Amino acid sequence: MEVKQKLLNATCTYDDKLKIWSGRKAQSLFSPDLSIGEIIFGEMVNHPKLIAQISITEDTVLTREELHMNAMRVASYMRNMGLGQTDIVGVMGRHTTHLSAVAYACFFNGTPFHALHNAYEEACIAKLFGLTKPRLIFCDGDEYEKVKSATKDLQVTIVTMRNHPRGSVRIQEVLTTPVMQNFQPVRLKDGIDHTLAILSSSGTSGFPKAVTISNSHKIIVDYMAINNSNIQYTSSTLDWFSGLLMAIISGVFSTTSIIADCDFNPGLFCRAIGKYRISMVLLSSSYLAMFANSPEFQSADLSSLKYVFFGGSSCSLEVQRKVRSRLSHDCLNFCYGLTELNSAGSVNVNFDEKPNSVGRPIRGIQIKILDEQGEAQGPNVVGEICFNNGQKWLGYYQNPDETRKIQDSENWIHTGDLGYVDEDGYLFVIDRLKDMLKYQNIMYYPSEIENVIAEMPNVLEACVFGIWDPVNGDEAAASVVKKPGTQLEAQDVVDFVRKRITAKFKQLNGGALIVDQIVGCGNRKTNRSAVKEHFINNYNNN
Repeated sequence: MEVKQKLLNATCTYDDKLKIWSGRKAQSLFSPDLSIGEIIFGEMVNHPKLIAQISITEDTVLTREELHMNAMRVASYMRNMGLGQTDIVGVMGRHTTHLSAVAYACFFNGTPFHALHNAYEEACIAKLFGLTKPRLIFCDGDEYEKVKSATKDLQVTIVTMRNHPRGSVRIQEVLTTPVMQNFQPVRLKDGIDHTLAILSSSGTSGFPKAVTISNSHKIIVDYMAINNSNIQYTSSTLDWFSGLLMAIISGVFSTTSIIADCDFNPGLFCRAIGKYRISMVLLSSSYLAMFANSPEFQSADLSSLKYVFFGGSSCSLEVQRKVRSRLSHDCLNFCYGLTELNSAGSVNVNFDEKPNSVGRPIRGIQIKILDEQGEAQGPNVVGEICFNNGQKWLGYYQNPDETRKIQDSENWIHTGDLGYVDEDGYLFVIDRLKDMLKYQNIMYYPSEIENVIAEMPNVLEACVFGIWDPVNGDEAAASVVKKPGTQLEAQDVVDFVRKRITAKFKQLNGGALIVDQIVGCGNRKTNRSAVKEHFINNYNNN
């Protein structure tokens, strides 16, 4: 029987038998056998005098020729250590001047880097680097002692990128390494299926899992016009897919990258847009909210902006409309996907037409919506959002069991998010199936905090959930049942968590509430949504 397809527009079709929405056919901009490192290497050779990077906090400027030389020096240092395609390099740093050279060096050598966020605690670092066992780690001096302690059982060389403590190897020392004669990027043994990088995604245990990213060209943006006239900015570091993506965009399309080695500062960002004529921006939803609500926002010169991409979590329509009101044309783009997909899944390039949608599937991407029985659903029916990009994902590093939970036998990636696709092919995300929370785009699980609260002698039961904040995202809050006959105040719980957990994103930033009981479902499992609703209705009355 012939499958009927409906052409929704030039960018999206719908198969009403299979109930699948498809973006346009993917196109390869480069020879399909080239690795990401080979592509970037060639582009740097072709455009040596273009400005590659400007640091607005370290006051440095690098041409592509200079960045290319630095990357080859770092790559030569790695080769002198004997690192190859079967090894892994650790990375944990902010946007310092030479971080991009480290990334490109790994690409040139076919040596994947495993990137962690600098806010991770020592136990998390020990678990993740204990999994991939890097022999070489690049980190900021700010985190040197934490990284050193976490990797004490590994034979590892630690190179610091800034604020160098005694005992570390400085990046400046690495950059004195002579470039090997006739240096060329390696040919990958596994071709584009070779691992490019390893990022982090939260797992059911509470610890992040190691997500592999391949050398597939699907990571190269092919759905918008990018060239070397673009000036780009992102606050995302290499441990986020968005940070990795922007590093690749800069290398592949010879754009100029504006960087800062500090936490996102909306005032600094506003000034940078006008000064450097930034045209392309990629922000997390929380940073977009900070940007829109900053004192400098209304007076900032935003006339150079052509693409404003944001995503990673929900974003209020109020914030989106506020930003849109300052832009000269419809260039506000809500992005949606997940690290495991190794690319974006959908992008809304028509905010004015479909506010708050995350858009249609991009090139090479298919979307389907599944009900609780796993059956595909048609337009405007809510279910689990699933993506397929036409290739086999390499999975979580050394974790096939967790891989099978998210990728099925037909290579569909199950997001764990609830949403629907409307009659025009626009995807809307309405809720999460998962318990995972995100604070300023750093992922964590409520069970981690619940386990700490449970250690309090006067606590009988606790439930932790996220209270949405337009700037920070999910702020953890707790409803707590005290043991009969004991004394316990909400502030006692907040203070206890603060003492036991050092990470800011795992604090009870949303507060605590002492309750008589935790609301449960019929099977006595905690109903987080009901507990959260009760908290919201009663917190301000206590």
